[in-house]
Amino acid sequence: MTQRDDEDRFRVRPAPPRARGKAPKSKFIARVIQQSSRMGQAIGRSLPASHKASRPKSFGRGQVAAKLAGQSLTARSRRVTIQTRSVKLAQASPRSVEKHLNYIARDAATREGQPGQLFNANSDDVDGEAFVEKSRNDRHNFRIMVSPEDGAELGDLKAYTRDLVSQVERDLGTPLEWVAADHWDTDQPHIHIVLRGRDEAGRDLVISPDYITEGMRARASNIATQWLGPRTELEIRQGLTREVTQERWTSLDRTLVEQARDGIVIVRNDGATVEARFRTGLAIGRLDHLTKLGLAFKTAPLEYELSPNLEPTLRALGERGDIVRTMQRAMGGERREFSIFDHVKAERPILGRIAGKGLADELTDRGYLIVDGIDGRAHYVALPGSAELADYPMGGIVEVRSGAEPKRSDANIRKMTVDGVYRVDRHLEAARQQLSQDSDPEAFVQSHVRRLEALRRANIVQRLEEGVWHIPADFAARAQAFDAQRTKGAVIELRSHWPLPQQINAIGATWLDRELIRPSQALAPKGFGAEAQLALTKRTAVLLERGLAERRGQKVILARNLLDTLRKQELADTARKLEGETGLTHRPLRDGVKVSGTYKRSIQLASGRFAMLDDGLGFSLVPWRPVIEPRLGQPMTALVRGNFISFDFGRKIDLAL
Repeated sequence: MTQRDDEDRFRVRPAPPRARGKAPKSKFIARVIQQSSRMGQAIGRSLPASHKASRPKSFGRGQVAAKLAGQSLTARSRRVTIQTRSVKLAQASPRSVEKHLNYIARDAATREGQPGQLFNANSDDVDGEAFVEKSRNDRHNFRIMVSPEDGAELGDLKAYTRDLVSQVERDLGTPLEWVAADHWDTDQPHIHIVLRGRDEAGRDLVISPDYITEGMRARASNIATQWLGPRTELEIRQGLTREVTQERWTSLDRTLVEQARDGIVIVRNDGATVEARFRTGLAIGRLDHLTKLGLAFKTAPLEYELSPNLEPTLRALGERGDIVRTMQRAMGGERREFSIFDHVKAERPILGRIAGKGLADELTDRGYLIVDGIDGRAHYVALPGSAELADYPMGGIVEVRSGAEPKRSDANIRKMTVDGVYRVDRHLEAARQQLSQDSDPEAFVQSHVRRLEALRRANIVQRLEEGVWHIPADFAARAQAFDAQRTKGAVIELRSHWPLPQQINAIGATWLDRELIRPSQALAPKGFGAEAQLALTKRTAVLLERGLAERRGQKVILARNLLDTLRKQELADTARKLEGETGLTHRPLRDGVKVSGTYKRSIQLASGRFAMLDDGLGFSLVPWRPVIEPRLGQPMTALVRGNFISFDFGRKIDLAL
């Protein structure tokens, strides 16, 4: 029978079990598994502290089930990838669970493209806040990503997830509390599950590593196989054939590495059967493709030497391919040169519009941005682990630069260091002589002191006494390495929260206005560069109409202190609206005068983000800084001097009557 005949054969395949209930299962076998799992958990709890640190992998619930599940897998079982991460909540951020749920719920999408929703065993519409509240005192939770190879054919991923978690409950011998979201907006449909780290008695849920790495995957594979039937020989062959030219780590590569001796693979041409000839052809085809990639070298007929970097290189190529496909989706198929931001090789900052964003690693919540640059290229930028995707709005303007770039403040500190000692009073005296009249020397020097305090906590500098610091000889290199480690290579600053169309007619000082005064980079004649050029032309016309610019021949002269004028106009307009809403009196900032109040809210304006300080009788709008956000609802004092602002926290606020 030819392969074509095999493709045309009629096969009966079971449909996904939408309404036929759970498959019958032996109650006796289920009870044996439950009791065995509980014994493993009890043994783990009864070990003395000295033994727990060195206990083998066979601790926790699910040990027996992991072995039984693994034995049921065959070459024709449906393949499922499962990634699991146990998160210790005490070591994570306070909003770790809430943040993760927000991510998986926001990125969830139905098969029809509609917004998704969290679900659990009993409901398709789960309140995530209630789950977060229940998890508040948990020691840990589990974050699980389930990716069936045949996810599209499974169809109802919610029912599939419920079957899987129900089986896990039987294996672990305890009911579980969980929420999940199914994602259909990627090449591979998948499910995210968040599982509380508590058993039915409220104790910490400890799952055997064997069950996490093997048992759960085997259960997921078995359920997929029950739903769709075993893989046919044709499906297996087609899957392996696709792997021959894939630029990622594949099962063929894993087999070749296992067969290699001292890095050398010798292909056995023993084609006694059709299957043997097929496998030989796969091996030769894959090795020839690896040779083209420079990851294998033909040393003799049917003999190849594998590169020692084979696996990491192929995994990196696979990740790069995923990134390129992500960028293509974000750019809507536009023909554009793609670039992956490399903080080591970056020659200059990237400036552009946020065209897409999402999670680069859905288990660790590490995000990414797709930046449509003014240079005409699209850039993929991995966010630092501490960054919040919500802080980067779609259409907003960002600047991305290398975190390894030397800071200007560090250069100033080195310049003011004499014999390894930096003195605040010496720097202050120099600042008074060198800075312009509009600047505040004390605030300027204080910004350097804050930098030194951060480096002191990293054991890079030492404070000898108040205002006196010891600066090591390798200060610049160590400070630069500290920044690179802290930012994971990239520093991303939001230049404008507002997209270009909103900035054209805005009252406040916009990114467009700053570009008119001092252009950042040359604008490319395509992509965002072309859009920015058109927006600048329209913004210029608006400024001319408002009397904030005048045309002299072919030139346009902007009004003096344009940014300050626009900022004051926007703040005055916003203050009038807030006075109407709150009944409080607006108290404008005055340079060098302190304002106090409770931090009530932040307001995003065209001129930037501002914090509202309310003292009960009036309010002030002060420039927002990230340091104050954790102190929402708390009293503070702000002092503005020129372009610098400083905050004091926890001081008593006196109300002037």
